[in-house]
Amino acid sequence: MHPEERKRLTTLTMFEKSALKKGYKLVAGIDEVGRGPLAGPVVAAACILPNRLLIEGMDDSKKLTPEKREELFHVLTQNKKVIFGIGIVSPEEIDRINILQATIAAMLMAIANLPVCPDYLLVDGLALPHPDIPALKIINGDELSQSIAAASVLAKVTRDRIMVDYHEQWPEYGFDSHKGYGTSRHVDAIYQYGPCSIHRKSFEPVKSFRKSPQD
Repeated sequence: MHPEERKRLTTLTMFEKSALKKGYKLVAGIDEVGRGPLAGPVVAAACILPNRLLIEGMDDSKKLTPEKREELFHVLTQNKKVIFGIGIVSPEEIDRINILQATIAAMLMAIANLPVCPDYLLVDGLALPHPDIPALKIINGDELSQSIAAASVLAKVTRDRIMVDYHEQWPEYGFDSHKGYGTSRHVDAIYQYGPCSIHRKSFEPVKSFRKSPQD
């Protein structure tokens, strides 16, 4: 590993090291993907990395190419010492409880799906109201914490794969390319074909969609 990369990754473990120094043993990074799209679920991940593990190339998933995300996803999921859980909340549930509550629910689900219970949480950009575990909200946490960055990769690749699967069912919307986000191609397809069952009915322009002025 290049010395500069080692230095960068060491900096990314500062929050984890601070929590360990305070006596916490299992520190989980938490992140979500999919708050903004017009279709598909919101997906969260919780990830506990072994102390002193530095994962070369790890970064905020938004900064990585799809190929690099897949590579890091493989590295994380094949390392038996990396502990992770995934939480998925459906578009129907997003419409029912709103996207903020759905994001919180996905994060809590990801934590509950961990095979062990963490004793401290590092959460990207959200004051997570966990009933039992103390949590630290970190703005831009996926750029500042290796475990949050790892969670962002796990959540992003999981959600992207779900949307590619949905593309097989509804190819006319192009879910494989935009993953449900509101690109001009996606919005045009909504106006041409109408929403499908994975569109979020509480999000515009789906919410006010009408096939014709007479509807």
